[in-house]
Amino acid sequence: MGADKYDLLGPLYAEIGGELAEIVGGDPDGVYLYAEAGDGWVGPSVFKDEGKAVRYFDASSHLCDLIMKAWRAEDPDKRWAVMEYSVTGTSFDVKFKFPDEIDTTKTEVERRPSALKARYGDKPVIYPPELPGMMEFKDKTD
Repeated sequence: MGADKYDLLGPLYAEIGGELAEIVGGDPDGVYLYAEAGDGWVGPSVFKDEGKAVRYFDASSHLCDLIMKAWRAEDPDKRWAVMEYSVTGTSFDVKFKFPDEIDTTKTEVERRPSALKARYGDKPVIYPPELPGMMEFKDKTD
């Protein structure tokens, strides 16, 4: 894709930052996006450092579309598996992990806590309360 790819990706990454600001209510300073993507799927998780704790925010469908657009902009043999996008002040930094750099025997949900631990240490993560009517299934072998 060459230089054209970078002409596309630079503004696209800036647009991802703008969408992250919308998701967290305005100020993106301290935002961390952990996203995994593959052919036909994306799993983004948005977090914001609030000092003593880290807050989780639900990703928007627009953010998912932007992440997939960035993923598809890469040559098929150079597509990343994990995007880590962080905002400090008014600057952003994007890092990638490729399929050979992650434990593919684990799911995204199993890999994400390690990324959070590496970034935030033992800071508590605040997730929204479960919606009324949500059901928890328990293993009948208990």
